[in-house]
Amino acid sequence: MKKNALTLTVVANMTSNYSEGLGNIASVQKVFKNKKVYTIRSRESLKNAVMVQAGMYDDLQTEVDGATQKLVTPELNAATCRALEGGYMSTKGTTYVRKSSVYFTDAIACESFVNETRFHNNLYLAGNYAKAQGKNIQNDADGVGLMPYQYEYDKSLKVYSMTIDLGMVGKDENFDAEASPEEKAARIEYLLRAVETLSLVVKGNLDNAEPVFVVGGLSERKTHYFENVVHVEEDRLIMSDDLKEKLGQGYRAGLLKSRVFLNEDEIEEELHPMSVPAFFNALVEDVKAYYGV
Repeated sequence: MKKNALTLTVVANMTSNYSEGLGNIASVQKVFKNKKVYTIRSRESLKNAVMVQAGMYDDLQTEVDGATQKLVTPELNAATCRALEGGYMSTKGTTYVRKSSVYFTDAIACESFVNETRFHNNLYLAGNYAKAQGKNIQNDADGVGLMPYQYEYDKSLKVYSMTIDLGMVGKDENFDAEASPEEKAARIEYLLRAVETLSLVVKGNLDNAEPVFVVGGLSERKTHYFENVVHVEEDRLIMSDDLKEKLGQGYRAGLLKSRVFLNEDEIEEELHPMSVPAFFNALVEDVKAYYGV
């Protein structure tokens, strides 16, 4: 079988995204599994962050036709517009649907959630307004807009996977259009570089979400191949036989030597990982070779 997919599973130290708030209390998104609660960054949030950082949404155009949606025309399609690589459904006139060629899983925390609540207020802004209006902030807190608020905070090791259908990239069968091999390779490189250097802005704070461990490569199977074998417990990467067996089937691993993992020496000895930059450089070359550029 031809290797026509690219699959990665990443361990990164990242924050969760936020779900519904209750009054002035914001809570992080969570899932329930194994009888415990785990924080997550949802696949939708993760995909959007990667697409934006990759520059894939730089040419995005939207329209409102009952629903807000990506603009799609015979001239503006997945072959000519990078923003449409992530899939679209256009309901204006004839309905067109093109699935995404890029798939993510939720980034799920490796350890169960322990609530850490942070308390804040806008005291400086309220005080500045009170001074300008000649008001007393203690006597007229509501009148000057003093507002305490709180939110759950979570930054932890999380595991997620990304898989790309190489045969689908740059093609739009709705309009019988296809991008050049050079453009296809460039799109994937932009996505890989975004994952390699991913950073997020959460609650006004910059969050370095780069991989501390990554495994994958070109694959014959369009699936998150390493999703079920990459696990971290008590800051140790689990060195299972299944992980080693899958890795030995023509894949690579990358490790950021940062002592994030307590068993870093064991990882180096048994998995022989590359550095993270070398891992992504090699993968980019694999993609270029696949497209013959």
